[in-house]
Amino acid sequence: MSQALERDYDGIIIGAGHHGMVLGSYMARAGLKILLVERRLTYGGGLSTQEVTKPGFYHNLHSINHFNISESPWFRDFNLEDRVTYITPRYEFGQPHLDGTALVFGRDLEETLANVARFSKKDAATFREWNIKAEEITQKILLRERYCEPLSQAERESLLARTAIGRDFIEMTKRQPLDVVSKLFENDHVKLLFLFKVSLFGTWLVDTLSKTSPMGSVIRAFDLQSGYQLCQGGSFNLARGLMETFIAAGGTFVPQVAISKIIIEDGKATGIELTNGKTVRAKQFVASTLNVHQTFEDLIGRAQLPEAFNKKLDDFQYTGWTLFGVHFALHESPRFKAEAFDPNLHRTLKWSLGAETMEDLMSAFEDIKANRVPSIVQFGSGALSVIDPANSPAGKHNTYAWHAMPLNPDIGGKDYEAFKTEFADRIVETFARYAPNMTSKNIIAKHVYTAREYTQEMVNMRHGDIFMGAFSAQQVMYNHFGYRSPVGNLYMAGSAVHPGGAISGGAGYITAGLIAGDLGIKPWWTPWNAREDMARLR
Repeated sequence: MSQALERDYDGIIIGAGHHGMVLGSYMARAGLKILLVERRLTYGGGLSTQEVTKPGFYHNLHSINHFNISESPWFRDFNLEDRVTYITPRYEFGQPHLDGTALVFGRDLEETLANVARFSKKDAATFREWNIKAEEITQKILLRERYCEPLSQAERESLLARTAIGRDFIEMTKRQPLDVVSKLFENDHVKLLFLFKVSLFGTWLVDTLSKTSPMGSVIRAFDLQSGYQLCQGGSFNLARGLMETFIAAGGTFVPQVAISKIIIEDGKATGIELTNGKTVRAKQFVASTLNVHQTFEDLIGRAQLPEAFNKKLDDFQYTGWTLFGVHFALHESPRFKAEAFDPNLHRTLKWSLGAETMEDLMSAFEDIKANRVPSIVQFGSGALSVIDPANSPAGKHNTYAWHAMPLNPDIGGKDYEAFKTEFADRIVETFARYAPNMTSKNIIAKHVYTAREYTQEMVNMRHGDIFMGAFSAQQVMYNHFGYRSPVGNLYMAGSAVHPGGAISGGAGYITAGLIAGDLGIKPWWTPWNAREDMARLR
């Protein structure tokens, strides 16, 4: 056993994903002796970059597009720009169509409005009107709340109602995202790309059909200045930068740690017990970044928890879809027929392919809801190696296709490996209808990676849920699972708590502030505060 596991610590963090590393770095730099343990040999969780096709082709198997990371408070607090480079592409969303047209959203408002006007001048005018509100709301409310402990619904709405911008935001949160987009715009192509943009904030269409959107993420459909970025060289480089930060702060990382339980004494978490019977003590806190059922059912046991809390566990929902991923090593990046209509299409961060109408989109949703393999192939992709040549050998390229799929779709008794090959071929066929060079001649190699595989590797992604918790109205903002638990000194710091799954670092950042406050430690950083932010709104 590692000698590091023979000592006691002030705090133990379970799970070395990005939330665990963010939390650990804050606590270690605050002077606490911190142990970060991980079941796997590696670290980073969804920040996974691997050479799964051919040597020199670096594929992001899980997290690819990172939302506004270089502007996050923890990225700045840790001076991560000295260790990690982020690329902010000029063109963020692109959608080619079979009729040879294409719609592209970039960072420049006038250029984007001109693109929309080619499909509908009315929709372009609507976009301009909403963009004015959205840019201010995103900067002053949405992005700030992302890194703050949520206020109660009553206090939040009371503070927001004091200003016009706050009232606009409240009104938006009470509307269904699909309904907002459908009613505001008239052109199907415009509606589709707006919905695609909303879904990338951490949902898919399944979640945009919620009756309300408490996070207000639908407002992100209308802003352009903040957005998605690429971590240069691969998403794992963010994990590397965070681990370097944690170690430099004095933290201790031990991989391949198999935990049998969280030790509870006198109602408080006091350490962890390993499967070999050894124990490691935590004098002040234990924090878990695992999913809620791993933490409370597997490592604690329902018998030690209040009945009301066990009901909360029973009611916790995971997303009803998974990802069917195909990663491509290519001679050439995809080149679209529709580049004749918009030459910027091939250098866009995120492409929406396959759905031509709203009916197509709803058809796929109904298929997934019914546990069927979608009859219409539609997926997300992007110009990764055009934007960041570091992820492929010189002169070569890579891209991917992410398609929503039920965890265990009805495949009519076929062998699953045969199904994977067949559906991957359907994706390539669809890709080639838009980008004629996406043929076997151009494809050097491909790697199919589905929920059947990634749930074996990432066991915390229960039911294939890449977010470890559905983004439904009942589980976000003031309804999130909660950082503190019924067990004293035990904190949740992963994707189950606000701001939810995907790469944000928000849960680790917010939990660091809460733990510091509970322990009476003066933070060396300035934690963001939603109450103060909303009081400053004018």
